[in-house]
Amino acid sequence: MQAAMIEQFGATAGTALHQTALPPHAADEVVVRVEAAGVNPLDVKMVAGYMQQVFPAALPYIPGTDFSGVVAAVGTQAAGLQVGDRVAGRKPPGAGGAFAEYTLATAASLVTIPHEMSFEQAAALPTGFGTAHQALFGTGKLQAGQRVLVHAGAGGVGGFAVQLAKLAGAHVAATASAGNLELVRQLGADDAIDYRTDDFTRLSGFDLVLDTVGGDTLARSWQVLRPGGTLASIVDFAIAPRDGRHGEAVFFADATDALREAVTLFRAGRLHIVIDALYPLDRVRSALDKVAAGHARGKTVIRVPH
Repeated sequence: MQAAMIEQFGATAGTALHQTALPPHAADEVVVRVEAAGVNPLDVKMVAGYMQQVFPAALPYIPGTDFSGVVAAVGTQAAGLQVGDRVAGRKPPGAGGAFAEYTLATAASLVTIPHEMSFEQAAALPTGFGTAHQALFGTGKLQAGQRVLVHAGAGGVGGFAVQLAKLAGAHVAATASAGNLELVRQLGADDAIDYRTDDFTRLSGFDLVLDTVGGDTLARSWQVLRPGGTLASIVDFAIAPRDGRHGEAVFFADATDALREAVTLFRAGRLHIVIDALYPLDRVRSALDKVAAGHARGKTVIRVPH
């Protein structure tokens, strides 16, 4: 099979297509013919080598975490799936392997996807939707009627967070660039804030703030929380409580249940999947650079030709 590989870690490490063998699948695993793969900040950090102490990886390394495709072979103990099923899933954090023509996954980690969902849409879901879901309901304990502020509400996590918070009955505010304000309104934001020209700290009384940006944005977010409110960050893992307000990092591992919920919402017409850019498998470096630059309008996805 062909796979996008790196032979050294680094922020500008080049990726190249190489012919490589897929390892034999275990009894509880299936072989997935990859049709599309989502690109996440985690993939950027893995290629750069920033995550080696947390998720050690050996070279040569095939990046990629989120994927969708068709089941090509089934292990003897891989229950519930058969050859030809359309599926989506998420590799274990740091494991990589999705930016390739084929990948291995346990049957339990995969979710079948409907024909009305494209492979590109499915590949955009696992990490982005799962992180948003964990931030709101696992970390943030969001309830109907509460007020939530989502930073970068048009981004790969923020866009899903806006929709989920609105579906949960919250009052939703979101920051975005001027060109994305209408999008975040369409996704469900009651208040859309241009982060370049409008100061979000003019607002107050939020039960939950989801920080996807870090830095100065995170620092100023404490001002808009009510006492007892929660600032949940997906970028600052050292965040701590302050002045009677909770500060919690969002840790997300298992995507399967959240992915299953995403598919259910999509089939009901209640979830919009925004794709920012599509790249072929031989342009993985360009896709990583796109994600590293930030300011996304949805997800970046790689198409895998066969």
